[in-house]
Amino acid sequence: MSTPPGEYYTDERWQNWLDRIEAEDVDPESDDSAQLLWNMQDDTAIAVAKILKDYDDGELDEDAALGELEDMREVVLADLEFEDEERLMLVDSVQTSLVCVFYAAEEYIVGGAVEEGTPVEYVHAAADSESEEDLDAALGYSVQAGTRIIAGDEFDPAVAEELEPGLVVQWVNGLDSLQSAMQDPEVVEEDE
Repeated sequence: MSTPPGEYYTDERWQNWLDRIEAEDVDPESDDSAQLLWNMQDDTAIAVAKILKDYDDGELDEDAALGELEDMREVVLADLEFEDEERLMLVDSVQTSLVCVFYAAEEYIVGGAVEEGTPVEYVHAAADSESEEDLDAALGYSVQAGTRIIAGDEFDPAVAEELEPGLVVQWVNGLDSLQSAMQDPEVVEEDE
């Protein structure tokens, strides 16, 4: 086994990112701040991709893979304790993007990838559902897009530029990180 159980992602790893955001002069308009948040999101997606790879390779069975994802989700999506509203909002946007990544990974493990459709078609269906204020359906379609990405479908995240700002756009950001992680699951260095 390449990764010991519980070592795909740790509380300490997530806390290191939070500490870094707490320590840095974070500015939503700054490229450096944006890169820090992308790295934080990509790092989490990489850990998800490693669980999926070990599941596909037979190193983790379904229960073990789902358990690892659940443990990781509890760490990454836990309520935040930042006094600064701006930092809280920025990390919350990363967490929102990752919601779709976790659900897509779980859906893939439990049921495999959806048979038909492309990730972009599912994203458009998600956006339509969001415009009708059916957020459960919007998340469901975004998750289905994620299962296709995990299965190897190409996905152009530029589709987000065509959409109204909202949850689906944030989930597309997460799917972009997931696609990158599935293609190249290298650890993001925290000091980059």
